[in-house]
Amino acid sequence: MQFRTRLTLLFIVLIGCSVLVAGIFMAIMIEKSKVSALESSMQREIQIMIAAIAVNDVQSPYTNMTTEQFTHIATRLKQSAGARITFISAEGAVVGDSDNDPKAMDNHFQREEIREARENGEGFARRFSETTNRTMLYVALPMKQQDKIIGYARLSMSLEEVENTINTLWWGLIGGLLIVFVIAGAVSYRIAYQLTRPLEKMTRVAVQITNMNYKSRVHIRNQDEIGQLGQAINTMADSLYVQMNRIKENETRLSSVLDNMISGVVMIDEHGDIVLLNRQAEEILGFSSRELLGKPFDHAKQPFELIQMIQECRDRNERIREEMNFYFPEERVLEVNLVPMIQIDQEWAGLVIVLHDITAIRRLEKVRSEFVANVSHELKTPVAAVKGFAETLLAGAMNDPAIAKQFLQIIYDESERLNRLIGDILELSKIESKRIPLQFSPVHLNSFLGKTMEMMRTEAEKKSIDLTVQANEDLYLEADEDRLGQIIINLLSNGINYTPEGGKVKVKVMSIIGDNQEAERIRIVISDTGIGIPKKDLPRIFERFYRVDKARSRSSGGTGLGLSIVKHLIELHKGTIRVESDLGIGSRFTIELPIIQS
Repeated sequence: MQFRTRLTLLFIVLIGCSVLVAGIFMAIMIEKSKVSALESSMQREIQIMIAAIAVNDVQSPYTNMTTEQFTHIATRLKQSAGARITFISAEGAVVGDSDNDPKAMDNHFQREEIREARENGEGFARRFSETTNRTMLYVALPMKQQDKIIGYARLSMSLEEVENTINTLWWGLIGGLLIVFVIAGAVSYRIAYQLTRPLEKMTRVAVQITNMNYKSRVHIRNQDEIGQLGQAINTMADSLYVQMNRIKENETRLSSVLDNMISGVVMIDEHGDIVLLNRQAEEILGFSSRELLGKPFDHAKQPFELIQMIQECRDRNERIREEMNFYFPEERVLEVNLVPMIQIDQEWAGLVIVLHDITAIRRLEKVRSEFVANVSHELKTPVAAVKGFAETLLAGAMNDPAIAKQFLQIIYDESERLNRLIGDILELSKIESKRIPLQFSPVHLNSFLGKTMEMMRTEAEKKSIDLTVQANEDLYLEADEDRLGQIIINLLSNGINYTPEGGKVKVKVMSIIGDNQEAERIRIVISDTGIGIPKKDLPRIFERFYRVDKARSRSSGGTGLGLSIVKHLIELHKGTIRVESDLGIGSRFTIELPIIQS
């Protein structure tokens, strides 16, 4: 709008100035033309007057005439000329005037028109007359006798008529100029509107595009250069829209990939500032992106070894891979990869840090090593016993039937123990690798537990242990019956083995009503009045080959894998198990299983 106003004013000023200059020029030319014509007319009249005077007085014109005669002639000639006539002597004295007393008039020797007449043969002047109180035009010619100037004849006429004509012209010029201004303003505004309206549209669209509104378009039907410019802006907006959509899609994909990576990614620019941090890196480093982004890497509270590695990568400009222990926010083992970024001109552009959490891998390696060591140790004991007693028998103990029978019984027991150990190891391996298919079916818990308790009752009666079960008649559970039996038998067997004679082992089943987020579950509690488990051993009792009392476990024939098998089977049923125990009072195992398997 401002541009349109400025353009309109520019057009008006240009047109007005043009008309004004033309009017002024015309007025000046008209004035000059009228004055020039008047001067020529007055000059001819003076020449006629001089010639008339010379005819009337042939013998001695001019010189013998008195002031009164000159005044009389001037007065008489004024009637025909219609202008003031003045006769001036060669010395500049006024000798006759048609309007005023010559004696009262000043010397005219230095008047402009007289001086020019004396020098050039004719004189012209234009000035304000104090005598007549008007602007007058003076024309003077010399009067000569024998080529000698004996005086001057001057004709003066008021320029009032010329001034009135010029003033009329000026008023007409001003009125015409005002009309021209109005017409020029309307025409200029229309032209400016036609020129600036498309530009305003394009400006608004450009502002919208700047504000990332890439759907805005210029609607112009012109086929000229402005229309082509609008079409070019639309084409540019289309291209920007497509490009920005691609950039947003790529950015969304990249952000999604970075946020869902299991590895942490940190990017440092050429100035050493952290410019990118994904979600996993925040978790690994223990800081949010808001705390680290835009800050130098050495200002962040990170391990000194990592800061040294970053500095080394910047100095050497080479890829570095190391394993490090992080102790904040928790203890972890990380594989740190530092990759320098190089621009096309081989200049340093920053580096990317990729953090792999290999804590679980290292823990699994440690568990595997321990498992191999434990298996080797557990297998070595029965094998050594079998070998030792077999060598004793071969050495001559076979000749004594009682000793031979005792040794053979020991060999048999150890081979049974070895068989159970191998079986448990194979069973645990299948369970952990999830190579055992579970056959889920409805299980009536009251009947199921009754059968299971009958299987364990004989073993319990050997130690006078009281086995009881408490379960409602209408409780059902979807589970693999064989594996559920394996779970209950393992826990009951442990309870019987570690409960002194005359103790109690109890199984209690109840239903738990879940809330909106959790389905209904079954809770099975197996408690005993045994020797209990120390507090320090509770977190590890589900580990493979872990024994609280190793001597007691070996005497009971345990392999150390039972509780580990129980935990894995419960997890395959989407359930949980926990243990509570007090030394000398007993232990309590609580199992929770969903009623319906998903």
